Amino acid sequence: MVKLWWVGFLSLLMTLLLSGQGLTIPWAVIENRGRLLVGITEYNHRPLSFRDNEDNLQGLEIDIIHRLAQELLGNESAVEFIPLANNDRLRAVIDGKVDLAIASITVTRSRLRVVDFSHNYYLSGTALVSLQDSSISNNNTIAVLEGSSAIVLLKQNLPSIQLQGVKSYQEGLSLVAQGQVTAFAGDITLLTGWTQENPQYRLLPQVYGAYPLAIALPKGLQHQELRDKINQIMANLARQGWLQERIEYWGLR
Repeated sequence: MVKLWWVGFLSLLMTLLLSGQGLTIPWAVIENRGRLLVGITEYNHRPLSFRDNEDNLQGLEIDIIHRLAQELLGNESAVEFIPLANNDRLRAVIDGKVDLAIASITVTRSRLRVVDFSHNYYLSGTALVSLQDSSISNNNTIAVLEGSSAIVLLKQNLPSIQLQGVKSYQEGLSLVAQGQVTAFAGDITLLTGWTQENPQYRLLPQVYGAYPLAIALPKGLQHQELRDKINQIMANLARQGWLQERIEYWGLR
């Protein structure tokens, strides 16, 4: 009887291990592997994640991952970066193709249903880029992506503003360059990168809304240790001022 019970227990244990449930310890797997598998954006998103002239990955998100690798594994280079398309960022975390993803991912209620998030590392928002330094007045025209959530924010804060819908960032910025609109409204991180590469443009002081960017982590009790470790590190980095120092280093507000 005891032997049969033991065989049954081993069978259940193997089932749980193979199915990724219950008794698996993914953090131990990461430790044994000796490196983090990290999903990042597949395209240049200066100053969050981009390749410099020597093809080295740079940016705020890259700095954060190197620091996490140092704290978790004792080696800031113990990272394998995996570029992901926007539509694949969360799926890669859910399917276990990456241990985590840091790829300009905004925390939303719908996303919280399928993944967990770390403490946020930056509050993004909608900003305005222009060829002039002055603030925007209600009689100006602003280009904005069609269907963007920024439309509501702009109408609330500048009720008499004229909005012109565009299909892409490039189209909006081209209208600014041609003088057809006063400014283009978009994500502050993308527009910061644009002004760093094109200093003739000005990032205006107004910022609308606040969208927390955070690291996407897998759900489930079996991943609790990894989540706890990362959240503790992120909290420490914020408390020590390291996170704010890197934000300012990369020219973000």
